[in-house]
Amino acid sequence: MAMRSNTNRTERVRYELKRFIALLLQTEIKDPRVNLVSITECVVSKDLKYAKIYFTVIGDKARVEAALAGLNSARGFIKKRIGESLELRHTPALTFYYDSSVEYGVNIDQLLHKVSHEK
Repeated sequence: MAMRSNTNRTERVRYELKRFIALLLQTEIKDPRVNLVSITECVVSKDLKYAKIYFTVIGDKARVEAALAGLNSARGFIKKRIGESLELRHTPALTFYYDSSVEYGVNIDQLLHKVSHEK
């Protein structure tokens, strides 16, 4: 029974981190490198000490690298704001990753569109 409670807590923390970081990017982080960055997923370790934050951004590889650099630059500020706002015993260590699934989906859609027009 305690296992389920821990799973529910992990899910709540995952959801709140994703929501809160997205809100910070829109309202408090002024770095132009993170403009139009969307948080797509958050994966939290069972002990809540680590969080993998997945993001997407429209643009080429240079834009993705700039967004990642901006997020890494803001990591300390984001972690501080999480500690101030969310009631967690420990603020998780944040690691940012580019989520290429959206880009992959767009490429598949373009290929399907191309194939349907060739027929």
